[in-house]
Amino acid sequence: MIVVKVLIYSEMEENKVYSHQVVEFTTVAREYCLLCENAPRYSKADFIRVATRMLPLVYLKTTMLPQLERILDDDLQDSVDEFEYEQIRSAISQKLTRHDDYLEVFKEDFQLSETPVVASISEDLADIYQDLRNYCESYRIGIEEIMNDAVCRVTEQFETYWGQRLCNAMRALHSVLHGTDDLTDEPPATKD
Repeated sequence: MIVVKVLIYSEMEENKVYSHQVVEFTTVAREYCLLCENAPRYSKADFIRVATRMLPLVYLKTTMLPQLERILDDDLQDSVDEFEYEQIRSAISQKLTRHDDYLEVFKEDFQLSETPVVASISEDLADIYQDLRNYCESYRIGIEEIMNDAVCRVTEQFETYWGQRLCNAMRALHSVLHGTDDLTDEPPATKD
């Protein structure tokens, strides 16, 4: 019986979708998704504080993922639709209120423009959420080929899109957290 357990463990270790790095990344990705989904439950200061701790961890764990090759011919199915994306973006935007917008400096066309490009932390965080939540849902299925391709896809998306957005959001959140503004929750806007 012990030999069987050792064999099963060895086979699982050979498959990189069960590696320590992938399991840790999956755990961090899920925690990030929970942060975004529960944004309304946090105070503004607490949400920003937790996000500034979570984002570097997401970045680190993503860079530690093994390099895998795609197995399946078909693309993975997305679980986050436009409605859910907008719910997450809107909830974070409402939480950050006037601290949501920041000046973007890493857009390629920014260097050719005379006007600054405004970006929003809530959109950056929702973009990251969308890709991480899609990853988590694919990984959770438990079919090794799908899990493998989910790791490939999230790594590609990180390298080409949301990795930079994570860095931008982190810079903006750091500025808000360590700035001079009062981060107490602001009352909802009143209708005139």
